[in-house]
Amino acid sequence: MQTLFILNDAPYGSERSFNALRLARALAKREGESVRVFLMGDAVACAKAGQKVPEGYYNAGDMVRMVGGEVALCGTCLDARGIQSSELIEGARRSTLSELAAWTAEADKVVVF
Repeated sequence: MQTLFILNDAPYGSERSFNALRLARALAKREGESVRVFLMGDAVACAKAGQKVPEGYYNAGDMVRMVGGEVALCGTCLDARGIQSSELIEGARRSTLSELAAWTAEADKVVVF
């Protein structure tokens, strides 16, 4: 089963992206499940490398890495926020709306946060 998660919210300030990443990780651990994550809007900051958070607080970059599936980011959204591909965590990559459309067509389920 292929599930696509589309995240839109910033990594901090609300818990929407946090909860989406938690669910994606839990689902990816299940046998027979495949997960893809597409970050759009302010959610692209979830995959920014070098995040420094207070002790005991979650690190969105680490959470993205822990999902284990494919992680793609909206290139237009990255540009709008001045984030370069070289600033992304390992395993996350710049992408396009066309790829998101293909992933959506291929997915058995689409979950939007």
